Amino acid sequence: MTSTPTRLRFAAAVMGASALALTACTGPSGTTATSGTAAGGTITVGTTDKVTSLDPAGSYDNGSFVVMNQIFPFLMNSAPGSPDPEPDIAESAEFTTPTEYTVKLKPGLKWANGNDLDSADVKFTFDRQVKIADPNGPSSLLGNLDSVEAPDPTTVVFKLKQGNDQTFAQVLGSPVAPIVDDEVFPADAVLDDDSIVAGKAFAGPYAIDSYKKNELIAFKAYDGYQGLLGAPATSTVNMKYYANSNNLKLDIQQGNIDVAYRSLTPTDVESLGKDSKVKVHKGPGGELRYIVYNFDTIPFGAATPEADEAKALAVRQATAHLVDRQAIATQVYKDTYTPVYSYVPAGFTGAIEPLKDLYGDNGGPSLDKAKAVLEAAGVTTPVTLNLQYNPDHYGPSSGDEYAMIKNQLETGGLFKVNLQSTEWVTYQKSRITDYPMYQLGWFPDYSDADNYLSPFFAKDNFLNNNYFNADVDRMISEQRVTVDQAKRTGLIEDIQTAVAKDLSTLPLLQGAQVAVAGAGVQGVDQTLDASFKFRLGVLSK
Repeated sequence: MTSTPTRLRFAAAVMGASALALTACTGPSGTTATSGTAAGGTITVGTTDKVTSLDPAGSYDNGSFVVMNQIFPFLMNSAPGSPDPEPDIAESAEFTTPTEYTVKLKPGLKWANGNDLDSADVKFTFDRQVKIADPNGPSSLLGNLDSVEAPDPTTVVFKLKQGNDQTFAQVLGSPVAPIVDDEVFPADAVLDDDSIVAGKAFAGPYAIDSYKKNELIAFKAYDGYQGLLGAPATSTVNMKYYANSNNLKLDIQQGNIDVAYRSLTPTDVESLGKDSKVKVHKGPGGELRYIVYNFDTIPFGAATPEADEAKALAVRQATAHLVDRQAIATQVYKDTYTPVYSYVPAGFTGAIEPLKDLYGDNGGPSLDKAKAVLEAAGVTTPVTLNLQYNPDHYGPSSGDEYAMIKNQLETGGLFKVNLQSTEWVTYQKSRITDYPMYQLGWFPDYSDADNYLSPFFAKDNFLNNNYFNADVDRMISEQRVTVDQAKRTGLIEDIQTAVAKDLSTLPLLQGAQVAVAGAGVQGVDQTLDASFKFRLGVLSK
């Protein structure tokens, strides 16, 4: 296997807020796993997150991907503590020509249901993602994929539209790439969760033993897994879902669960950090929180009766002039998040801060600039903004965050904000058609600046917010296949500047995942690794 392209790594010292884990120090401790087999015992993980779909074609969110990482195999994966892709169920993976990426599978792979896991499943998986192209799915990550061939049972050839794709190995370990069983999943539709569980279509470190959606999942170690991560440290893991963080906090304090993962409030984290029974762990982070503008339905948007491109831009620019990121970070999140002024977070190669230069007063709010841009465009104030946020998926402090944003945008009487919230299962479907401005967050699929650009701003992107800039699309395609790292970095910088002028989205905060572990649990730090994947398999008691 040839060496993989040089990856863009985090500069940990400048990464803003770190991921947090809290480990309770009380309770009996068990044993860690020995290599080769899973240890006994059970660990229970609690979360307020939600599963949208277990089908990799039907969801593109952190709650669903956490589960997928446990139950599905990948061609490429990353070991805990590393962002770099390595073969998982593959023996090798390399560019055999600039536009052909060839993967050799390990022989004799099996699904938990006894079906053969071979190259036909791999081809089926990626063909299916492209064909279904669910608006809430991750198919946008395959923008450079032309076709997939399976010349024999252990060989897969990915043919790319552009050669030397510097991100393709990372894509093969991302949410678009969990391999699925072609004898269980349909080729042209998303499969419901219960059918996936009944079909035992698992070949990751764990299989699902029982499933009650967004209430309880019981995982059991799968002996047939032959991937990079090895045998799980714990043979059985339960994932318990909570409606709110109050009960999650209470249960970790009382020892009713071993790990609490997404989400506790910043106040809870601060409180638990002072508890002698709790230990705080820190890890790398790359989460973004931002507002999306729908270019068709925002005031003066292309599909509104008063459509006017210049006025619509002025509205977006005025909102950017008014937000006070530092106030939100400090007052709502107690500085567990930091302000962000671009589309690529600080710490990634190529990250710059064009929003700080273009809007507000050196990063702070400016009412005078907001007034000026609206007046110059001939916009009559106040302008009504319909702003939507989600109260559960992005943490329990989202309500406080968006109440503050509403107050900031209404400063000076330029805007009247109608603030509304919707539960996640409905929200993630309605955001595309019903919301002119709305909250989203981003947990990166892989540790490369491209993952903050392609899914958002390339043609046919995940946001589906009717934004398109041909120059931005061209630069995104070009940077992905540029081998010269200095030239690639320059393109990444130029993309950020161009999008900042257009304001497709408004980035607000950079932060991290929040996790809590207790009662002698080992391996907590490893679960908060730079590959952004919560690893049940390394947890043990």
